Amino acid sequence: MADRRVQISVFDDVAVLTIFNPPVNAGSVAVRRQLLEAVQTYSNRPDIIALVLIGAGNTFIAGSDLKEFGQPLEDPQLPELIAAIEQSSKPVIAALHGAALGGGFELALGCDARIAAPECMVGLPEVTLGMIPGAGGTQRLPRLIGIPKAIELICAGTRVPAAQAFVLGAIDALTSDDLLMDAIAYARHARKRRVAEMKVADSDPDSVDAAKRVALSKGRNRPAVADAIEAVLNAQRLPFAEALHLERAVFQRLRESREAAALRYQFFAERSAGKLQALEGVEARTVETVGVIGAGTMGSAIAAAFLDAGMRVTLVEQTAAKLSAGYALLSDLYERQVKSGRLDPAARDARLASVKATLHYEDLASCQLIVEAVFEELQVKLDILHKLASVAGPQTIIATNTSYLDVDVIAAAHTYPENVCGLHFFSPANVMKLLEIVDAERTSPTTLATALAVAKRLKKVPIVARNAFGFIGNRIYSAYRRQAEFLMEEGASPYDIDSAMEAFGFAMGPFAVADLSGLDIAWRMRKAQAAQRNPEARYVAIPDVLCERGHLGRKTGAGYYRYAEGKREPDPLVLDLITEYRADNRVVPKQFTTEHIQRRLLLAIVNEAALVMAEGVATSEVDIDLAFVNGYGFARWQGGPVFWAKGQDPAQLREEWAALGVVSGPGVPLGDLSVLGI
Repeated sequence: MADRRVQISVFDDVAVLTIFNPPVNAGSVAVRRQLLEAVQTYSNRPDIIALVLIGAGNTFIAGSDLKEFGQPLEDPQLPELIAAIEQSSKPVIAALHGAALGGGFELALGCDARIAAPECMVGLPEVTLGMIPGAGGTQRLPRLIGIPKAIELICAGTRVPAAQAFVLGAIDALTSDDLLMDAIAYARHARKRRVAEMKVADSDPDSVDAAKRVALSKGRNRPAVADAIEAVLNAQRLPFAEALHLERAVFQRLRESREAAALRYQFFAERSAGKLQALEGVEARTVETVGVIGAGTMGSAIAAAFLDAGMRVTLVEQTAAKLSAGYALLSDLYERQVKSGRLDPAARDARLASVKATLHYEDLASCQLIVEAVFEELQVKLDILHKLASVAGPQTIIATNTSYLDVDVIAAAHTYPENVCGLHFFSPANVMKLLEIVDAERTSPTTLATALAVAKRLKKVPIVARNAFGFIGNRIYSAYRRQAEFLMEEGASPYDIDSAMEAFGFAMGPFAVADLSGLDIAWRMRKAQAAQRNPEARYVAIPDVLCERGHLGRKTGAGYYRYAEGKREPDPLVLDLITEYRADNRVVPKQFTTEHIQRRLLLAIVNEAALVMAEGVATSEVDIDLAFVNGYGFARWQGGPVFWAKGQDPAQLREEWAALGVVSGPGVPLGDLSVLGI
C-alpha cells in the first residue's frame, strides 16, 4: 500500500518491523499508528518470541516530524507507543543505524535493548529546538548513563557516536556485520528489560552541580535548559510515572512557546537556504580543486574550509615569507584540533598533504574554482583579476571574498565576467556557517549554481545577495552599529549598550565586536566614503577620535575596552573621551533603559532590512534572519530580526519606528515595513 509506513517481515519466530518513511524515517503520526498496531498484534502471536524495530534506507528514525510541532498532536502519541512496547510480554529490540535522534532515540530507549551499527549517532536534540524530550528521554537516559552525563548530553543536544554510547551504557551491543541478522539473533536470546524499572545510580553531588553549571552556562540560561535539568533530576527524586507525567507537561508547554517556534523557523530556514527556483535544471560545475589567493588569517581559514570538505587546495602568496607564514597558520590550526581531540593525526596529515603552497599563478591553471582572499582594497583585487586572465579558462569559477566592494567592477576586470561571483566568508571561515554569495550583474546561472553547490559541500548556510555596498549582512549591520553610535553620543555608555544587546541574546555587543574586528577597518571605510556622505546626515566622530589616539581594538590592547592578560575591561579613558566629545558638541546626555536600547537597535536592523528588500539586494526576509543568526551573533532562539519584529505589537512597533526616523535624521531613510510582511 502506498501509505504503508511500517513493513512487517517474520523471520521464523522473530517479527521485524521496518519503518519506511523517507527520507529520514521521521516519526510521524502514521508511523506511530502503524507501529503501535504492529507491536500489539505481534506481541500477542504465540509463534513470535521477540520483535525487532529497524529503519529502512540509511537511518533508524532521525527525529520526529517537525511539521507536526506547529499543529495539535494526533494520537497515538509517542508515549503511548513506548508504553505498549514496555507492556508487551515479548522483548522488543531496537536495531539502530544512521541516526536515532529525538523521538527516535526515545523510542529506542523504550525498547528492551539497543543494538547499533558503528556509524550510528544517537541523541536527544530537543533542547536545541527550545523544548525538552517529551517521551521519557529525561527519565530513561539517566537510568542508563547516570544523572551528570544525562544532564550534559540532553542540555547540549549532543549527538553521540554509537561506540561512545555503548561505553556509556545507552547501547547494549555493537555490530560490525549485518545489523538486521545480528539484531534478530540478539532478540532470540533477549529477555524483557524495562529501562523504566531500573534504579537511577547514585551520583556524586559535586558532579551533578558541575554538570548543571556547565549546562546553564553553555545554554545561556535558556528556559529549556533549566527545565531539562529539573526533568533529569526528577528521575532520581520522583516515582517514574510522576516524573514522566511532569516531563510531558513541560514538553507540551515549551513546544508551544515563542522560543520553540523561532528555533523551528530557523531549522526549516536553514534547510531551504540556497534553493532558488530560478536555478532549477541548471547544472553546477564540478569543483574538486580550489585555488586560494592570499594566505593571511582569512585566506588560510578559507583554505581550511575547502580542505575539510575533502578538496585539494593551491595556496598562493606574493612573497616566500608570507607564503610560509600562511602555511604555518594552516598547520597550527590543524595542530590545535589534534591537541583538542577534534581531529586525529592521520586526518591532519591528509589535509596538509592536499595543499600546494606556491608563489606562481601558473599553478592555479588546474583549479576549477579560484577564491581571491586578499586585502580589502579594490585596486589590489583588480590587479589579481587581470593576472588570472592568463591562467583561468572559460570553465573556471572566480570568487572574490569581499565584504563591501563592488563585485561588478571586480568582475569586469576578468576575461569571463560571467564566471565571477562574490563568496563572502565570515571569520573564522572554517568555522562560521554563513556564506554570502554575491550574484553580480553578469554572473551566469551556472556560476551561481556552482557557488551554491560548493556552499553545500562546505556545510555552510548560503544566502544569495545582489551586488550592493555591504551586500545584505554588512549593509544591515552597519545601520545597527551606526545607531549604537547615536545612542552612545546621546548618553548611553558603550558598555551599557553591549550589555543590553548581550542580554537580548547577541553573542557580543556592537562595540565588543568592533574591538574584535579592529576599529581601523571601519575607519578606513568611513574615510573612503567621506566624499559621498550626505552633509546633512548625522555623524558621530567618537570612533574616529579613538582611532586617531591609537585605540584600534584588541590587537592594540585598547579600543572601546582595554585588554590585559586576556581580560576585557571597560576603559575610563574612553568614558572621559565620550564625555568630552558630548560637551564639545553640546549634547546633554540622557538615561536609557535596557529595553529602550534593545528595541531601538533592533528597529534599526529591521528598518535597514526593509530597505535592502525594497532595493532587491535581498529577495527574502528569511535570508536576512539566516544572515544575522549565522553570521552576526543574533540569538537563534529569537528567530532573527524580522521574525522578532513580526512577533511584536504592530502599533507599538510602528510608533517606535517613526521615532527612529526622527532621532536618526536625514541620513537614515525609513523603509517600508510592509515589504517584510510587518
